[in-house]
Amino acid sequence: MTDVRPFTLDIPQVQLDDLNQRLDLARWPDKETVADWSQGTPLAVLQDLVGYWRNHYDWRRCEARLNALGQFTTEIQGLDIHFLHVRSARADAVPLLMTHGWPGSVIEFMGVIDKLTNPPEGDLAFHVIAPSLPGFGFSGKPAETGWGVPKIAFCWIELMQRLGYSRWVAQGGDWGSAVTGAIGIIKPEGCLGIHVNMPIARPEPEDLANPSPAEQKALKALQHYQDWDSGYSKQQSTRPQSLGYGLVDSPVGLAGWILEKMWAWTDNQGSPYDALSRDQIVDNLMLYWLPGAGASSARLYWESFNSFAPLEFTLPMAISAFPKEILPAPRKWAERSVKNLVHWGEMDKGGHFAAWEQPEAFVRELRTAFALMV
Repeated sequence: MTDVRPFTLDIPQVQLDDLNQRLDLARWPDKETVADWSQGTPLAVLQDLVGYWRNHYDWRRCEARLNALGQFTTEIQGLDIHFLHVRSARADAVPLLMTHGWPGSVIEFMGVIDKLTNPPEGDLAFHVIAPSLPGFGFSGKPAETGWGVPKIAFCWIELMQRLGYSRWVAQGGDWGSAVTGAIGIIKPEGCLGIHVNMPIARPEPEDLANPSPAEQKALKALQHYQDWDSGYSKQQSTRPQSLGYGLVDSPVGLAGWILEKMWAWTDNQGSPYDALSRDQIVDNLMLYWLPGAGASSARLYWESFNSFAPLEFTLPMAISAFPKEILPAPRKWAERSVKNLVHWGEMDKGGHFAAWEQPEAFVRELRTAFALMV
């Protein structure tokens, strides 16, 4: 099965009615005993978002947008892979493979696709290929073990070959950074280079003795992540199935689990809505809720959490460092493993969801980086 099939979203109204009923019948816990987010998503904040989701959100708007972009599926290694494929009108456009992470989706790229495919005259143009990770969005859910980062990377390489692209580049953040990094290690014929917005690098003992200001900042962020922000990964990498029952059965539980990361991982002034709109957040939630992807997406942590480890890259690589990245890596750390670093961009603002939060800066970085590779 190597055919590429058009995919059209047309969610039955009965599914949306079921969602609304579940939102109406939500059983709420008591209020947190603190006046901040330190115990997780605050009750009032989640009730506000759920109220918007129930009474004002329009799924059909998002559905129409995805359908207009161009969605497809193809079976690779026995699993249906869903992907966006948006071709530029420019004959010299470069095929660009973009991979999202958790708790994101292809929704992260909605604000950059048009900018990448329809640039001003003289700027580098791209054909955008944005697959949904296995177990995420409308891709198939693996029914057996083994669907970790290396297998996904080989699937993405096969996808680009299947689409007829002989010269292409790849980009990713979060899990997308791990998958894109794996592509860089494999160095498939035709891949000209990669870009990541979450470099995977760790300090060496000598860095701890006399850290620079950039290293001090990174070490503080890494300690905060370890102490206060990594519980989700421990749960998902050890017992994703137990967690999955709540995420698949309760939209409120799903929203509470994911909204906290939209607050913790974006560059904001205290509210996730400083960085992302309610519609953006709920659009993304719907790509977990509608296909029931809470357990299957969490399972990627069980399969591959150890993939977030420094590797040695010789393929041309570019890195954009956003200041509120959850696992920051100073250039000094990254250069130990990136042997062919062609561009390092230090951003003034933005967090973990780079394309989503800072679409203009993200697009500029990609054009600058890939112009050095093609």
